[in-house]
Amino acid sequence: MSPYTSFVVAGAGPTIGGRIVKALVEQGASVVALLRPSSASISSPLLEGAKIATADYADVKAVASIFREHKTQVVISALAYGALSSQSTLADAAKEAGVKLFVPSEFGMPTEGGKAAHTVTKSQFADYLKSSGIPSLRIYTGMFMEFIPQFTGVDIGKFLVLGKGDASFSTTALDDVAGFTAHVLTTLPPAKLHDASFRVEGERTSFNKVGALYTASKNITVEHVTSLPEGYVKQTLLQGLFEQGRGSSGWDNYADKDVPENANSGNAAWPGHQWKTVKEVLEL
Repeated sequence: MSPYTSFVVAGAGPTIGGRIVKALVEQGASVVALLRPSSASISSPLLEGAKIATADYADVKAVASIFREHKTQVVISALAYGALSSQSTLADAAKEAGVKLFVPSEFGMPTEGGKAAHTVTKSQFADYLKSSGIPSLRIYTGMFMEFIPQFTGVDIGKFLVLGKGDASFSTTALDDVAGFTAHVLTTLPPAKLHDASFRVEGERTSFNKVGALYTASKNITVEHVTSLPEGYVKQTLLQGLFEQGRGSSGWDNYADKDVPENANSGNAAWPGHQWKTVKEVLEL
């Protein structure tokens, strides 16, 4: 069976969704950016070359109509964590419209068998897709490289490390995540994508190693702390999980351990690609 050619990206904002739209367009695919009517992304240059459709994600009939109108084969969700509840109605619309594949909003730590709050939410949705009879593709990437500064206090002039900071984690540049997603969806046969998962890793590093780069390049001091400043709730949660090794794309939630050799096992699906480094992306 030939690779897919028709896509809808829901949540096509500037972080990852819009970049996936751009990468798919560059692959010559037919792409629709599905946005809420109030979305500020409608005029985003990342969406150039794509069709724009707007709908209330909770309106299954309206969304299904858009999927049918554009003969959608694949739906990609790039919804932020706070909007993940909308994925179930997108899935209902996809089923009604006969969509062939759903790519849920993963793009982070592995969630299969996860017990932490966000991993449970994402894993439960994968179960929902399966019970609905919709094949899914899950892509695990580790932390986006561009997010490292905001998770370590660089915005306040320090590099804050919660705990020892020597646990390895996976991190991948946003453009590499988008490019990988577009590449596998437009080049691999559906049989290689249905109910599959890819684990990718741009670079394997630690907070201590990244902190050393900031010190050498920008003279920013690394501080090991027992708690992060008020307002760093999400950062505290993730740094805590990373300290346990759960930030690796190779983390196995069932065995409750990291399997480092699995962390970049999916990289081979994009042969010849040069993955960006932390030093390059953060200009260190």
